[in-house]
Amino acid sequence: MIFFLIVGILLGALLVVFILQNMLVVTVSFFAWQMTASLALVLFLAILCGVTITLLLLLPNLVRDDVRLSRATRRAKELEDELTAQKAAHTAIAAVPSHVASEESAA
Repeated sequence: MIFFLIVGILLGALLVVFILQNMLVVTVSFFAWQMTASLALVLFLAILCGVTITLLLLLPNLVRDDVRLSRATRRAKELEDELTAQKAAHTAIAAVPSHVASEESAA
């Protein structure tokens, strides 16, 4: 946890240095649309778009894996409950004296 905090602080500091060193104004053209902004802002927006697209592409797999984990956990609980019931039934059968069991089978 602390490692990620330190890495985040270092990346934030590097971002501030990057922004301060790239204050040059550039014009970005995309078809008929034009935008004039600092180079740092343009690069930041491009990275933000890339991260957003990546997260949107990963989202279906994350949801599918979560659903599978939930089903597996539920199934494991059902199997554990069934095992407990089987052990209880086995214990109850083993607790019956042998002469009672032989009388019941003879009848």
